[in-house]
Amino acid sequence: MKRFFITGGGTGGHIYPAIAVADALVGNEIFYIGNPKNLEFDIVRQKGYKFLGVNVYGMPRSFGVNLIKWAFQLWLAVFKCCYYILKYKPDAVFGTGGYVSAPALIAAGIMKIPYMMHDCDAKPGLVTRKIGPHASCVSLAFECAKNYVNNKNCKINGNPIRAEFKTLSKEEARKRLNLENRLTLCIMGGSQGARSINDASFSILKQLSKEYNLQIIFQTGKKNIGYVIEQLLKVYPEYDADRNIIIKPYFDDMVTVLKASDIAISRSGSLSISEICASGIAPIFVPYPYAAADHQRKNAKYMVEKGAGLYIEDEELTPNKLLEVLKSLIEDSGRLAEIQKNSLSLAKFDGAEQIVIQLLNIKK
Repeated sequence: MKRFFITGGGTGGHIYPAIAVADALVGNEIFYIGNPKNLEFDIVRQKGYKFLGVNVYGMPRSFGVNLIKWAFQLWLAVFKCCYYILKYKPDAVFGTGGYVSAPALIAAGIMKIPYMMHDCDAKPGLVTRKIGPHASCVSLAFECAKNYVNNKNCKINGNPIRAEFKTLSKEEARKRLNLENRLTLCIMGGSQGARSINDASFSILKQLSKEYNLQIIFQTGKKNIGYVIEQLLKVYPEYDADRNIIIKPYFDDMVTVLKASDIAISRSGSLSISEICASGIAPIFVPYPYAAADHQRKNAKYMVEKGAGLYIEDEELTPNKLLEVLKSLIEDSGRLAEIQKNSLSLAKFDGAEQIVIQLLNIKK
C-alpha cells in the first residue's frame, strides 16, 4: 500500500477529477489537501478521505498590497504542506491545477517528493504552466495542450471522471431523483452557478413543464438560489407543486443528475463536457465569456464541429432564444438522438485508470 497526497479545489472542475483519481487508487492511503473554506472540504469529508487544510486564495491580477498579502499567505501554505509531507511521508503528490493545488505541489518539489499533475483545459492554467515543467508526469485532456507545457512526459488521458458514469443506467438515475422515465432537461452553470443561464431559464420553466411535459433538474449555484426562487415565484407561484421541476442550489451527486438527463444547458468547461459526453446528453453550451484564453468558447465550438452539441453566445442568451433552441431538440427526436449519439462517441471512460497507472509508476 502506498500513501498519496491529492490536491485541487475551488471549483468542481478541479475537485471532481481529483476525487475520481482518489477513488481509483483503491487499496492505497489518501490524504486530500485543500482549502477548508471551499467546496472541496464538504465533498472530501463525504467521501471519507482524510482532509489536510491550507489557507490559500486566487492570485490578484494587479500589483499592490493584496498581491503582497497573497504571496505571504501562499508561502505560509507551502510551509504547512512541507510540514504535512514530513509528518505523513507521502510516496507521491497528485494535483489537478488551480491555485489550491499550488502549495502542495511547490512543497513536493522542495521536499523532493515526486508529483504528477492533470490539467483539463485546451490551454492549461497558470499553475500547470509554471509548475508542470518540473513534474514527473503531466496528464492532459487535450492533445493541443502539450504546446503550452514544457515537460517531455506528457500523457493525453482525457479527463478523469467518476466510475459510476460507466455503470449507472438512465432508468436507475431517474428513480433516485423520483422522476419518470421520459424526456429530462438539466440546467446548470457549473458548481458556482451562472447568472445568465439562470435568468434565461426561470421564466420558461412553466412552459417547458406544462406544454412539453419536460422534466427539469435546475442547479442554480449556492449564491443564486434566493434570487432565482424570488423571480420564479413572480412568474410561476405554484412551481413548488410541479413534480416535473427539481430546483436546488447544488447537487452533491451530479453523476445521477447527468445520467438522468437527455438535454443539458451548460457552461463549456472541459470537465462538464467530459461528464456530458459520458452521459450521452445533447448539450446546449453557453460559454463563460471571460474564461482564461477564451477556452470555453473553443471547447463549445469543438463540440459543435463534431455534431455533439449546440451553442449560444452568453450575450445572446434570452428566454426566447433558449426556448427556440430547446424546441429544436424537443420537437425533433431524430436530431436529438443524433447529437446524443455524437456526444457519447466522444466520451473517454478510462482517464482515471490511466492516470493511476502513471501515478503508481512515477519516479523522482
